[in-house]
Amino acid sequence: MSFLDKAKDKLTKAVDEHGDKIAQGIDKAGNLVNEKTGGKHADKIDKATGKARDALDSLDGKNDDIPPTTPPAGQA
Repeated sequence: MSFLDKAKDKLTKAVDEHGDKIAQGIDKAGNLVNEKTGGKHADKIDKATGKARDALDSLDGKNDDIPPTTPPAGQA
């Protein structure tokens, strides 16, 4: 098993155990950035947080979506 395979296995395990907390962090960061920019870039922030959540979901090894814990940046 190569170094990258081991790293991916560890990352997948961490996401399985803490995916909900990671998702909350993604949402919180998106909302903070949206707040700091006065909502100017809400569409871009929503797109970026969506992609981050998709990546997180693909790492958890399950075929389920992690539900948003907070409203999207443009809807807060």
